[in-house]
Amino acid sequence: MQSPAPFPAGFAGRRITVAGLGVSGVPAARALAGLGARVTVVNSSDGERERAQAAELEKLGVTVRLGDGDTLPEGTELVVTTPGWKPASPLFAAAEKAGVEVWGDVELAWRLRGPDAADWLAVTGTNGKTTTVRMLASILQAAGLRTAAVGNIGVPLVDVVLGEGQPDGASYDVLAVELSSYQLHWAPSVRAHSAAVLNLAPDHLDWHGSMAAYAADKGRIYEGNTVACVYNAADPATEELVRAADVEEGCRAIGFTLGTPGPSQVGVVEGILVDRAFVENRQQQAQELAEVSDVTPAAPHNIANALAAAALARAFGVAPAAVRDGLRAFHPDAHRIQHVADLGNVRYVDDSKATNTHAAEASLAAYEHIVWIAGGLAKGATFDELVQKSAARLRGVVLIGADRALIREALARHAPDVPVVDLDRTDTGAMSEAVREASRLAEPGDTVLLAPACASMDMFVNYNERGEAFADAVGELTARDH
Repeated sequence: MQSPAPFPAGFAGRRITVAGLGVSGVPAARALAGLGARVTVVNSSDGERERAQAAELEKLGVTVRLGDGDTLPEGTELVVTTPGWKPASPLFAAAEKAGVEVWGDVELAWRLRGPDAADWLAVTGTNGKTTTVRMLASILQAAGLRTAAVGNIGVPLVDVVLGEGQPDGASYDVLAVELSSYQLHWAPSVRAHSAAVLNLAPDHLDWHGSMAAYAADKGRIYEGNTVACVYNAADPATEELVRAADVEEGCRAIGFTLGTPGPSQVGVVEGILVDRAFVENRQQQAQELAEVSDVTPAAPHNIANALAAAALARAFGVAPAAVRDGLRAFHPDAHRIQHVADLGNVRYVDDSKATNTHAAEASLAAYEHIVWIAGGLAKGATFDELVQKSAARLRGVVLIGADRALIREALARHAPDVPVVDLDRTDTGAMSEAVREASRLAEPGDTVLLAPACASMDMFVNYNERGEAFADAVGELTARDH
């Protein structure tokens, strides 16, 4: 299935509007200007950072309109949007009325690829995307392939495809690409070699409008796949997306499971990650890929990430030994179920990245006895199901943040015997008090787990700062004990 041809007659002289500055808007505007387009950037905010970005772009001949993100510039022939802009934005309504097409920055990158461009192995899902993409890149590197982890993880795809060569002048063999639902919404012609949807849970519904629309945008990642559509056997919604996808003839559905895999699946048997998908006789054979102990951390949801990464690598023809070596070499980014310290036979773990209930559920499932630090901005989430599933593991709970009452009420309904400390403060210093209270509740053998199930912006700049505050507070305990 071929992608549509590039924008009619190329980009030179065309009037193109870029919606938004930021990480992806600036590279898009710069690239289009370099191709001879007449570029106007519109941006709703008008702060010091935006003015500095505008000044740099204006040196390239780009027109920048700050403080006005609603009006479509006269004569616009194409809109290229950054991921955060909602589909209901007035700018897009004006574009539709004028018959102007809207692309995302990922769509632009796809259209700019050369004839010998690297294949994309793409990953999406509500949780685990970044870890899985970085695992995949580690495996591909272990196989001796030229690759990079790109996309929704800080490396704009436009920059990658236009400067695709490495320092020695060679191009990439394959790219490990993280794609968000926002990016996929505006990327109708992207066609991956193989792709995975890791899981689906309610998230970003204010942007998409409904769970059905959110799932449909995630499912776009499978469109036109040529070799494998990788899905989560424990999450039937991901398999449904595979069934609905229009793929190339011969493309296969490959499931991953934490249990014993069936034919055309990868899974786990007696502590071994095994492949029954990319073997000669998948009805009767299984290929050992790695040991569970090769995955760091070996929490269930992270093993699932490793299996998805392994399936994509195997779809690209990577040998089993490279899967093992790549997983051994991989270490997750900070604040993702990160072991901070052991104090008094109590483990302290930072999973500040668990910003929604689905991620928190996976984190809580990784430990037997937990003192849970939770709370923040709920983003419309409810917590009854999370508390019901996790109640038996909870030794105690410390609540922080603006929407902590929602979690407290769910605990009262479903875990009334679990001790709860409700900290009525939202300043950044609350984390030190939270860790002290969690330490008081913990018994030898317990895990004090920061898995907030909420966003951080009520108290912190981002989840990174929240995780760092947790680690600093654990450090204060360490200093006190010594």
